[in-house]
Amino acid sequence: MNLSRWSILFIDLGIVLFAILAAHLLRFNFEWKSIDYYFINVGSWILLAIRLLGFLTFKTYTGIIFHTGLEDAKRIFIALGGGTLAMGMALNPLGYWVFGHFFLPYSILIIEFFLSIFLMTAYRAFVKVFYQELTFRNQEKKRVIIYGAGGGGVMVKQVLDRELGGNYSVSAFIDDDLQLSKKRLLGVEIFPGSKLPRLLVTTQPDILIFSTLAIPAVRREEVVEMCLQHGIKVLHVPPVEKWINGELSFRQIREVRIEDLLEREPITLDEANIGRQVKGKTILITGAAGSIGSEIARQIIRFQPGKLVLLDQGETPLHELELELGSFFRFQDFEVVLGDVRNVERMRRLFEVFRPDFVYHAAAYKHVPMMENNPSEALLTNVKGTRVVADLALEYGVKKFVLVSTDKAVNPSSIMGASKRMAEIYVQSLDRFLSQTGQSTRFITTRFGNVLGSSGSVIPLFKRQIAAGGPVTITHPEMTRFFMTIPEACQLVMEAGAMGQGGEIYVFDMGQSIRILDLANRMIRLSGFEPERDIPIVFTGLRPGEKLFEEILNNAETTLPTHNPKILIAKVREYPFEEVEKKTAQLIDLFVTQDNARIAAFLKELIPEYKSNNSVFERLD
Repeated sequence: MNLSRWSILFIDLGIVLFAILAAHLLRFNFEWKSIDYYFINVGSWILLAIRLLGFLTFKTYTGIIFHTGLEDAKRIFIALGGGTLAMGMALNPLGYWVFGHFFLPYSILIIEFFLSIFLMTAYRAFVKVFYQELTFRNQEKKRVIIYGAGGGGVMVKQVLDRELGGNYSVSAFIDDDLQLSKKRLLGVEIFPGSKLPRLLVTTQPDILIFSTLAIPAVRREEVVEMCLQHGIKVLHVPPVEKWINGELSFRQIREVRIEDLLEREPITLDEANIGRQVKGKTILITGAAGSIGSEIARQIIRFQPGKLVLLDQGETPLHELELELGSFFRFQDFEVVLGDVRNVERMRRLFEVFRPDFVYHAAAYKHVPMMENNPSEALLTNVKGTRVVADLALEYGVKKFVLVSTDKAVNPSSIMGASKRMAEIYVQSLDRFLSQTGQSTRFITTRFGNVLGSSGSVIPLFKRQIAAGGPVTITHPEMTRFFMTIPEACQLVMEAGAMGQGGEIYVFDMGQSIRILDLANRMIRLSGFEPERDIPIVFTGLRPGEKLFEEILNNAETTLPTHNPKILIAKVREYPFEEVEKKTAQLIDLFVTQDNARIAAFLKELIPEYKSNNSVFERLD
């Protein structure tokens, strides 16, 4: 039960009275006969009245004493300091001028001031500690290791102490800076990173918290893997810009996600070049409400475009993006357009009204099994939609057109991959034709791997399955995939748009492929469960059109380097535009037949490397 405000006020006044008496005794060396009783009878009551006025003014008694903190100490200091200044600089000189002596000697004023501060804060701290010990005495304290002994580590330690009382105990700080080794921070010893494996055994922590983001991705992954092997929960602090009102709270310290572990070192962008091309220009993003399109919009805002035109056929996600850009990003120079890239009349109207300088074409159907069952929709959106937007970009003098493609277009094994490869062929051959005729519009293609966190990624699916208690479903125990984050993918798009001269197909060096089974096991452990024991894993078999392994995009035999070591140019077969234009029209005309086999067969004729996998169309190979 909390003490009432008035009880705290009377206790504070009692402390002040005691401090005044003690100050007199100290001032006169504990000799009662030497004390001038005028000071006690008059000066003391004046000072007490000033203290009461200060407490009432600054409301020092209103804080909940069981949860007292720095703000309460600040209020006490201001109230006492203000009263001491008033007494010493106003009332004491007045008393000397009227009565010929001070109300209180300055030595007593100073002694009382420091005694009152010490006693008022000390008793609050004592009550707080006593309350916490009483409250948490039957609760087992959770042991914490904080990784990072800089400012972030200090903040985390203070948050644990302030918000969670005695429920958490910081066992150690870990920092890779060897100069901090064996020093102490807030009373806790700092250990080098090399000592972490031993500390995990000797201290047996319940939680490890990353207090800084300035940890190399490889090192962060090593630490998390060690913690998972010992069943230790891993949390990390968000970036400073995401702290609420510039202050960190425990609720903001969140669990490490699988996306955090799969991040690589960020791409170094040629921001000056991107800014020169984008600043003040009108930018059209198709598929703007999707994972890639919306992130392109967020990232390109910082380059100060003249206007963003956001096109999508999804009403609700487009509305959500509109609200986000207007409220969170404080950006107003954009237009939201509801429309379908397959609709020629709608797209022509868009180009007539906005006259875009750049087009980022991210609109596409991308789910492999669904497109395998709906080939006509795949060709209508991925092929016709791309042709419509590309042709209008040329007609209305767009400077650059960037096509967002996929690594599934490499030696495609599915309708989706083949339709995206056909879109690449159309765009690339169109650019080659235009470069020969001297026209200025340039067409560039970018290829991605699997994008973490997108609607088609396995990550959201696994999260839902784990939250439901399992099972986690995987198509095959040996399936592997390349992964990249959404920001990485969008950085590639912007960099390609800036560096591209036309006709290139840019791919991203995505490092090593990841086994989906390993990914699932790590996600389960990050959620605090044990694979198979707590969350079962079930293998369901390959779905139509799926590959067991994706193609390696950064093979030296199939790519060329660029000035950016993480961005490569794919070497692919080129086609004459006249032939491509004719065949593309014939392919799109097959939509009216709704004959899936004829559509698949014609795609195989146009793309010889297209070989179906685990699909009814294998018989056509």
